[in-house]
Parts: sequence; structure tokens; C-alpha cells
Amino acid sequence: MKSLLLAAGLLAALLSGPARASAPARPVVEGFTFVQSVGGIDEYRLDSNSLTVLLAKDASAPVVTFNVTYRVGSRNEVTGTTGSTHLLEHLMFKGSDRYNDPAGNSLKQYLERAGGVYNATTSLDRTNYYATVGRDSLEGYISVEADRMRNLWLHESDRQSEMTVVRNEFERRKNDPDSVLVEEVIAAAYQALPYHHPTIGWRSDIEHVPIEKLREFYDAFYWPNNATVIAAGDFDPVNLLQMVKKYYGVYPASTRPIPAMYTEEPEQSGARRVIVKRPGQLGTVVIAHKVPIGRDADQAPLAVLDAILSEGKNARLYRELVDKGLALNAGAGVNVSHDVSLHLLYASLAPQAKHEDVEKALWAALETIKSKGVTAAEIERVKNQTLAQQAFRRDGTAGVVSELNEFVAVGDWTLYARFPQLIAQVTVSDVQRVAKKYFTEDQSTTGWFVPTSAGQQP
Repeated sequence: MKSLLLAAGLLAALLSGPARASAPARPVVEGFTFVQSVGGIDEYRLDSNSLTVLLAKDASAPVVTFNVTYRVGSRNEVTGTTGSTHLLEHLMFKGSDRYNDPAGNSLKQYLERAGGVYNATTSLDRTNYYATVGRDSLEGYISVEADRMRNLWLHESDRQSEMTVVRNEFERRKNDPDSVLVEEVIAAAYQALPYHHPTIGWRSDIEHVPIEKLREFYDAFYWPNNATVIAAGDFDPVNLLQMVKKYYGVYPASTRPIPAMYTEEPEQSGARRVIVKRPGQLGTVVIAHKVPIGRDADQAPLAVLDAILSEGKNARLYRELVDKGLALNAGAGVNVSHDVSLHLLYASLAPQAKHEDVEKALWAALETIKSKGVTAAEIERVKNQTLAQQAFRRDGTAGVVSELNEFVAVGDWTLYARFPQLIAQVTVSDVQRVAKKYFTEDQSTTGWFVPTSAGQQP
């Protein structure tokens, strides 16, 4: 009974959204259209350019996290421009017409004086820029952030300097055998979708992409109608919307339609395998399956299935692989994406363990669920764990913004509010159904990392 009450309490907290001192009347600001309110998040659209604005008021601390998510990621790249989204993210910090280092008012200079915490990230489906600042410093940050939406400096000298930074990051990843293995498994799993390419790009593209190509990329995607502003924290909604209108309303919508990504992944016609050999200590096995888009209803039972497999020492993979000395750790999860997503099952081999045995154990865990299902007790346990984890991830303004950012990328921000309820509704039969539907050998891509220095052979 206690665990059921805990789950109900967490679900209520998640569905209620950020803490509010009261429930004030929804603000009306000229130039904005109110779209909807879900789970404590209010959505507006700036009429002049179709910029989306999400407001999550939280008066628990006098800070605001302000984020801009551009709906462009590595899914929008092609051969020759792979890594452009990420490289452009770096160049976005090099200054704009009004705000730059020579003028002494660049974004980093302003935020360092204001004591703000800031960063940016690039993923498959989106790029986002954010800062957490005191509420009195918010307008200054919005002014700087908005200016680089359309007035970014893009200099060849900056491209060359940032290219070396990105290349170093690329090389660090190449020094991690597990990262290389996952990259090659993903490349083998996807044949047509641009998810085939690593987000950081291929080395030759990183080194040689012309500044003109980056300018074309910027001019194609960095527009208000391809962006979502997210604000979480202690702000007055009317004042914030007025600031957004003041600084972002000066831009029109894109002069051309935002380029669409219309490629579809063909059906896989048989199992695929990759082997990575390089110096290392211990081997790894990864088994990947394509699963539905991130907005699909089956994502909730898949999340519960993965928690049953890998959350805690009572999880099935821990008992079947770690406790039996086959693996040091093992897990499962979905790389949730705007388009066809990828499910990964993985294990890091224990010393002296064989790849064949570990791969068989991973498949056995899936086959047991497919044939015998899961128990009601497992469902209850992982629902509680999943709801708790989601609540912790949403603790604080930066956590709220981070979670909303990912759902914007998936293509439906309201899942931020609705996904916990979808988790709570998952049944035993749902879990068995998705296991049978998606996890077949003919639809799998399996990868082994075989460390050459350890003398292990496949």
C-alpha cells in the first residue's frame, strides 16, 4: 500500500507541473496567441513569426532558466555536412552584430558578470541554448540570446579554431571503445535515416566543411518558426512575454519553408552484425532493435520493460548476467527520437567471460519475457522507480527545461506532462506485447567489442 501511495503522490506531482504559489489568470499579451495549457505548462505562439513559447512558472527560488530549442539536429545533415549542427553550436558563441568580445558585451561576458550558468547541446533532433540567471538579469540575457538567432558572426577564422576543438572531441570519443562500438552499431542499424551518421559528424566533414555551407545551414534552420523558447522559474508571465516579443518579434518567419526531412527507413530483412577490434581491457556486447518514433504509445511499455530488465539489483539482467559472473554491468534503454528510435541492450563482459555466452544471456532475458511475460510485482516496482526518477530529473528550473527540451525534440512537448500517466497505465500484457513485437532476431543489429590486448577472440 505504501508503494502505491508513493506512486500516486509522484504522479500527482509530475502532472501538476512546477510549483506555483497560486493559479493566476492566464495572461493576455498583445501579439501572442494562447495555444494550450498542459500539466502546468502554458504554450503561446508569437503571431508575427510563429515562435513557440512555453512558460513554466516556479516561484520557489528567484532564478529563471531560459532556453531556446531549434528543431534541427544531425537528422538534418547529409554526407558532406555531417557535424554541421554541432560545429555551428560552437560558432554560436563567437559573437553577433551587437554582442561580441571586442565590444565587451558578449554572451559569456554578460553571463559571467551576472553569475549565470549557461551551455548548449546538440542531439539527433535538436540544438538548444540555455542559461540560468537571477530574475533581474533575465532581460539582458534574452537580448543577447535573441540577437544571435539571426545576426550571428560566421568567420572563417572562428571555424578553423572551433574545428580543432570539435576534432579533439571527436578523437576523445574514438579513444573510447564502447563509444566506437555503439556508433558502428547505430550506423549498421540505420541504412537510410540520417541517424546513421554520428551527431559529431565524420572527421573529414568536421575538418573540411566550408564556412559557406555552415552559413547556408544557419540560414536554413535558425528562424523563429523553427524554434521553441522555454522559460522556467520565478518570472512574471506578462513581462516575460513582452520581453520575448521585444527581442524575438523583430525577426520575420523564415523566408523559405524550413527544409523537411522526408527519408524513411526501409524494413530490415535480416540480422546484422558488427565487430570492433582495438586495444582495451574488457569486451562489450550490444544488441539493437529499431522501435517506433518517440511519440508512439508503445514508448511507455518499452520504458517499463527496460526498467524491469535493468533498474537495480533486482533487475533481470543484473540477476542473469552480473550475479552469474558474465558481466560487470548490463542494461537496456531506448534512444528516443523524432523518427524511428533505437533500442539498445548491452553488457560489459566480466573478466574471462565469452562474448557468445553474454549474447546468449541477453537474448534469453528477452525470450523469457516474450514467452512468460512479467509479474505484477515487477510492474509495480519499476513504475515507482520510473516515476521517482522522472520527479528527480524535473527538480529545479534547469531540470524542467531540460526535460521539456527533449520532448520538444521528439515532436510533442505535452508528453512532458502526459508520459508519467502513460507509464502508470502500463499493464503486464503491454510489456509482453512490445517484447514480442519488436525484439526479433531478424530485426536485430548486434555488435561486439573485442579487445585485442586481452587476447579475446570472437
